[in-house]
Amino acid sequence: MITIHHLNNSRSQRILWLLEELEVPYDIKFYQRDSVTNLAPPELKAVHPLGKSPVMTDGDLTIAESGAIVDYIIRVHGQGRLAPKPGTREHEAYLEWLHYAEGSAMLPLMINLYVMRLGEAGAPLKGRIDSEIDNHLGYVDQALKGHDFIIGDDLTGADIQLSFVGEVGRAFGRLEKFPGLAAWVERLHARPAFRRGLEKGGPYNLA
Repeated sequence: MITIHHLNNSRSQRILWLLEELEVPYDIKFYQRDSVTNLAPPELKAVHPLGKSPVMTDGDLTIAESGAIVDYIIRVHGQGRLAPKPGTREHEAYLEWLHYAEGSAMLPLMINLYVMRLGEAGAPLKGRIDSEIDNHLGYVDQALKGHDFIIGDDLTGADIQLSFVGEVGRAFGRLEKFPGLAAWVERLHARPAFRRGLEKGGPYNLA
């Protein structure tokens, strides 16, 4: 049985959504952020040395990192769903987006989060950070033109993995210039499986 070690208001929410899309049974172990630091509790270090979420266990196998978890669940439990057929151009694009989400797109968004906490001390970095955020959000927005999802007209694990980028961009008020990306986030959030994942995972507020 899959167990998701789920931290509130975190990337692990998209793993619950993925499992709901695939209708794969799973358990949830809940963890709450520290009310002062907003960091994950130390109990997560007993599951994985980094003490981060999401972490997935499946029998005696433990996997951290959202992209690796999405890839594993789809390959092992997806029965051919939510990923293009291996060997196709679409599959190569799928893999690229799967890695791009955390490898590139989230970096300026996370830097922005930390620099915001510096107040005026972070002001010299603001222009460069804003430029990088717009660069990445614009890239995704352009890729979505002409179809509903990032690979085409069907949802894949790449959309689920990339969804956090859109959600954080929206929380920072950065999607006004990118209507295609904003509409994509709304489309994802309207899916019944996304809503079921929210019901099971609890409050999810990135603002």
